[in-house]
Amino acid sequence: MPPDLDVIVVTYNSAHVVGDLLDSLPRALGALTADVIVVDNGSTDGTVDLVTARGDCKVVRSANVGFAGGVNRGVREGESAEAILVLNPDVWLGENAIPPLLKALHEPNVGIVAPQVRSPQGGLEFSLRREPSLLNAAGLSRTGWPAVSEHLSDPEDYARPRVVDWALGAVLLISRSCYDLLGGWDESFFLYSEETDFCLRARDLGLLTRYEPESVAVHIGGASGRSGKTHAMQMINRVRLYRRRHTALAAWCYYGLTVARELSWIVRGHRESLSSLVAILRPARRPVELGCSGGLMPR
Repeated sequence: MPPDLDVIVVTYNSAHVVGDLLDSLPRALGALTADVIVVDNGSTDGTVDLVTARGDCKVVRSANVGFAGGVNRGVREGESAEAILVLNPDVWLGENAIPPLLKALHEPNVGIVAPQVRSPQGGLEFSLRREPSLLNAAGLSRTGWPAVSEHLSDPEDYARPRVVDWALGAVLLISRSCYDLLGGWDESFFLYSEETDFCLRARDLGLLTRYEPESVAVHIGGASGRSGKTHAMQMINRVRLYRRRHTALAAWCYYGLTVARELSWIVRGHRESLSSLVAILRPARRPVELGCSGGLMPR
């Protein structure tokens, strides 16, 4: 019999965090069974040796194919369980966190379930999101108006189960049928926006993303490092995701708003925004992993 779920962890220089995640899994699973697959994207810090020595998971060595590529590789190596739990290495799961996710996944028209996410200090993280739009690209989220904020930032939004446009990809439970119907995760994003794309494509096909607050995960965030390059990937991918889902005119408006937003962050001393602004305006300076250096509008 296949396990209740395949657990896919994608690592990259994650030796300092992945052990805590793997230690948390048995208590998080409760009575459920799981096949745990760790896909390592070319770590150089001893992650593979650390995970291999544990003996409680399957380790897949890979070149750095990005987060989405790692997820897809892990799914191919799994036991074809009916549910797939995708995890960042810099999270750990609360006791009995997984059964409520699996229960929610069995509700009608649900294809993806996300837990409540908290910081290591216990604070609520605003992990639920609205679909990217021209309004929420303008950088006015500090006003607190929902229409101009991509984040759901009212704690009351996290008090009960609800359907959302998309959710932070650090912890997502996905039905096998949803994954297969979408053909897996889009590897062209490499890093950032891949979970946004997956949730929105699922919604396009009538499969919803549901939030389940009874399940709790702790997220460290940024454990693989942040840099000008990764920030450039994040902003480029936001633009290309919007372009793929909207008209050319709307996409150029989104592009312009993104440029203006990054300029405002540079003025406020955000050094990484300079790298992203250069990448947005000069296609030849974009990270080669994204494969979108052929024109001003990234696709």
